[in-house]
Order: sequence, then C-alpha cells, then structure tokens
Amino acid sequence: MIKKVLIANRGEVAVRIIRACKELDIKTVAIYSEADMNSLHIKKADEAYLIPMDPIKAYLDYNKIINIAKQSGADAIHPGYGFLSENHEFAQACIDAGLTFIGPTPEQIETFGDKVKAKKVMKSLGLPVVPGSDDPIDKLDDAYDIAECIGYPIILKAAYGGGGRGMRVVYKKEDLKSNFESARKESLAFFGKGDIFIEKYIQRPKHIEVQILADKYGNVVHLGERDCSIQRRHQKIIEITPSPKLDKNVRIKKRIGSTRRDWFFKFY
Repeated sequence: MIKKVLIANRGEVAVRIIRACKELDIKTVAIYSEADMNSLHIKKADEAYLIPMDPIKAYLDYNKIINIAKQSGADAIHPGYGFLSENHEFAQACIDAGLTFIGPTPEQIETFGDKVKAKKVMKSLGLPVVPGSDDPIDKLDDAYDIAECIGYPIILKAAYGGGGRGMRVVYKKEDLKSNFESARKESLAFFGKGDIFIEKYIQRPKHIEVQILADKYGNVVHLGERDCSIQRRHQKIIEITPSPKLDKNVRIKKRIGSTRRDWFFKFY
C-alpha cells in the first residue's frame, strides 16, 4: 500500500498529481529548483525539498531525486510527464532503491520511450510507419543523405523526447544544418540525450490517439480515441473525443481489436 509519493515534476503536472493523492489519502513530497520557489505545487504538497541547481537539470538528476525520496520516507515516485517520465534508467533506479515507480516497467519505457526502437517494433509487427531514419542520427552528413532519400519536407525529432520538444520541420536543404543543431541542443536540455531521428513530414495530418491502460496483473483497457490535430508548435492544444474525422468502420474495427489482450502484450 503506497502511503507517501514523491513527485518528480513541477508546476501544473505536480499539482494534478498532488490533488489525486489527496483524494486517495496519500502524503506527497514535492521537489523544486530555485526558479520554482514560489510555485503552487510546493504549497500544495505535504513536504517540499529544494534541489539547488540549474532549473532544468534539477528535475533530471534522478540520483538526487531518489535520495530525497528515501530521506523523506516516500515509498513511491510519480514522474508525471516530460523530464524523467520516459527514462528507463530512472525507473530501474527507483526499483533498485526499493521504491515503487508509478508508471510502465523499465523495459516498456526503453522500448516506447526510444522512438526509433518503437518504430522498429511497429515494423516487426507489420504496421505501417512514416519513412525516415532507422537509427538515431548524430552526424549532419547522415541527415543530409536521409533527407535527400525521403525528400523534403522532413521533421527532426528527439529520439527520447515528447511534448513537441526537440522537433523541427525543415522544408529545404539550406535550413537543415541550423535546425539539426538546435533540435539536438533542445533534446539534450529537456531529456538529457541529444539523439535525433528524421521522418518525412506529413503536412496537415489527422493526429488521432488511443490511450491504453494496463496494470501488472494483466488487466488492459483502452479509453477510446482522441483527435489531437489542433496543435501549436507540435504541442496539443485541444483534444476532441470521439474524433469527428475517424471513419465509423475504422472505429468499430479498432474496438473489436482492442478487446484482444494478445496484441497488446506482443509489444512487450
């Protein structure tokens, strides 16, 4: 039974987790950088601990975060989203320290947190994927070669990122160098790794997601689809459910397929 949770995040994300914990009568521990000393999540949590370093790096130093969790008597860590939420090393370190990591297993995070590896899993299952690089790119010359092969426009993406961070759209060769360098820097700053991969940029697509929840006992459910096509800077602004653009037959087929637990567990 979880009695105290350290929230390895900040701002609104942390506030939402704190609210859920209070409803479950679970104590909360917040962490914060010096830049967040007046943040609301510090006031809402039962305890708060300062990590005196760079405002971004403070939320990425998982050794310090785990030490604070143990010092405060927390028995679980919730990563929220962004920062360390897709870092399998952090999840494993929590487990090794005797803490419950509230989220997927390290193996699942390693597979799906690494966008390149996730694409390889999808391809191995016969699912269609957007053309692009098969491995992370760290050399500009390789980026030029791949871009010429799949054709412009292309999009640069952080291999270990999300939330629109570390993404750049490139419409012509002359703009590739500057965007490649800035995408790598942003990825390194926000996710601790500068790995970039390249995909063909699909203009004006429909972005439709299906969220899946599963627990360690083998229970799996889906929450229907959400249309996330309205975005700004590759970050979702409005989510609509059910999607007004999803074909009825596709939706029925999806729901029938989602009742089959076997396809879900193939991913793991």
